[in-house]
Amino acid sequence: MAFEFTVRTKEDLIRAVERYGFVPLFANSVPGFSVEEHAVPEVWYSAGSDDWPVWDWKGPVIRECGCAYGKFFENRAVFISREWFPDFANLRRDGYDFDARWDDGLTSYRDKDLYELLAANAPVVSTVLKERGNYGKGGRKGFETLITRLQAQGYVLISDFVYPKNKKGEPYGWGLAQYSTPELFFGPSFRETVYDKTPEESRARILQHLQKILPGADEAQLRRILK
Repeated sequence: MAFEFTVRTKEDLIRAVERYGFVPLFANSVPGFSVEEHAVPEVWYSAGSDDWPVWDWKGPVIRECGCAYGKFFENRAVFISREWFPDFANLRRDGYDFDARWDDGLTSYRDKDLYELLAANAPVVSTVLKERGNYGKGGRKGFETLITRLQAQGYVLISDFVYPKNKKGEPYGWGLAQYSTPELFFGPSFRETVYDKTPEESRARILQHLQKILPGADEAQLRRILK
C-alpha cells in the first residue's frame, strides 16, 4: 500500500484519496508525499499557462468522494478521506469541542468570533464570510491566519469551491473556498465518532497508517507533520 500512483485524471485523484486517506496537494517536508510529485505535467500548473486541471478538480473531488480538504499539514492543503478525518480532528482538537476549548482558555476571542460566525453561516464562501465579519481593508485584520489555524485544529474545512460567473453564466477564475465545519459537512457519522478514542490513540492510529503508506519516511518526519 505504498504511496505510489500517477494523477492523469480527476478519477486518479479520487482513487488516491480513498486508498491512502491523506493526500497533500503540494510537495512538503516528506518527499514524495503529494499530488504535485505524482501528477503528470499536463495536469499540473506551469508558468505562463492559465490551464491547471488539478486545481479545477478540487471541488469535484471533495463532492464526489466526500472527503475533507484544507490546510491541515504544515499550513498546506491536504485531502483527508471521510474514514480518517475523525481521527485527525480528534488529534488536532486534543479531544476538545470548540466550546470546551474556549471554556478552558485554550483559544482566543478572535478565533472564537470567526468560528462562531462561520458555524452560524456554513457552508459559506470566503468572500461572504469576510464581508460579514468585516475582514479586509479598513476592517479587521488577520483573516487568513485565523482561518488557517481553525483548519489546522480540525474545527473548519473547505467543503467546496465556488466559481464566479460571467454575463453568459459561464464560470471563470480560480474558484473561491467555501468553508464549513466537519460537524455540518459530515453529519452524524462524524459527531458520533470524533471523540470515541483518546487523542493519543488517534495519533497512534494515524502514525501507523502513515508509516505503512510512506515506508521511506522516518517517524520524526511523520510526527512533525502531525503536530
